[in-house]
Amino acid sequence: MNTEIIDAGRDISGGYKVDVSRGENVDRVSSEWFVRPDDERYLSLDDLFASVKGRAERSRTRTVESAAILVEAHCDDPEKLGLVLPGADEPIAPTHWSFGQLASIVGAPAAYLRQLPAPLAGINLQYGLTNHRAEQIKTLEVADGRTELRAVTGPDYGRIYDHELVSAVQRIAGNGTGDTRWKVPGVLDWSTGIYNPRVDVTKETTTLYASDRDVFLFLVDDLNPIEAGLMPDGSPDLYFRGFYCWNSEVGAKTLGIASFYLRAVCQNRNLWGVEDFQEITIRHSKYAASRFAHEAAPALRWQASGPPRMKEISGASRLIGAALRSGSSAKVLCASSPAAIRLRIR
Repeated sequence: MNTEIIDAGRDISGGYKVDVSRGENVDRVSSEWFVRPDDERYLSLDDLFASVKGRAERSRTRTVESAAILVEAHCDDPEKLGLVLPGADEPIAPTHWSFGQLASIVGAPAAYLRQLPAPLAGINLQYGLTNHRAEQIKTLEVADGRTELRAVTGPDYGRIYDHELVSAVQRIAGNGTGDTRWKVPGVLDWSTGIYNPRVDVTKETTTLYASDRDVFLFLVDDLNPIEAGLMPDGSPDLYFRGFYCWNSEVGAKTLGIASFYLRAVCQNRNLWGVEDFQEITIRHSKYAASRFAHEAAPALRWQASGPPRMKEISGASRLIGAALRSGSSAKVLCASSPAAIRLRIR
């Protein structure tokens, strides 16, 4: 089937008609949009990068024995619990996430411990750390007024920092607000079936997110729609490129990139008319940083800028070949159509 990239300046100032009954609906971006508070929403990639990069610059990692960690709590402050790591003079405060990771290491129920007064929770956690089989653990600490323990992982955890993913996206998407062809998406008008790609980036419309646990980015090339065929009335069936990616530097999730074609994004950030969906994920294992540099970052570049349709075929082949050369196991899952390939590298 022939495809044509429509001239961005030709007929899209007021939007273009789309047929969202074709393709599939993907709600991953919408699920992110629903749960993100204002302080996790960013209006540009520059702002997002500055935030996560600054956090990384204030961070340090070290490897310690779990049994050597001391838990500190006081009866006169039932809400405050601190951890004294080997070689440290002052206690550090665990975040909600790192407390759960530490409790998991010693086999303690984190949800139950959080309900206890700090001194009682500290006694239970200290008992677990002292009597559990001693392990090497890797910590991630950040100084921001006070020092917090952001993550507790195994010693071979391959950390990919959030700013590394954001930087890789910036190399193809600039600021993410239209200075390149990649931008925060527009909005579908359900009453007319017209998709308007030109929408102001606000806290309500943005698709650039970051929290203390993760980052999630969604961008589209909706000023350059592609004619995939014809609709029943003879008008062009238009769709455009899109991708989203995510990461967690504290061990909350894998790193992943998904690319696809789509016909529209609605106000609550559901994706409509999705076709040719592809995804790669990288676990934060020992060689994760190397795999990101040699597989994910290049994949992001050519998934985002390759020619229509042919990029899916060559892209999947390159990913499979890279996985096999690196000794990874590649699993290809067939989607609803032969052209839609979902790839997971483990």
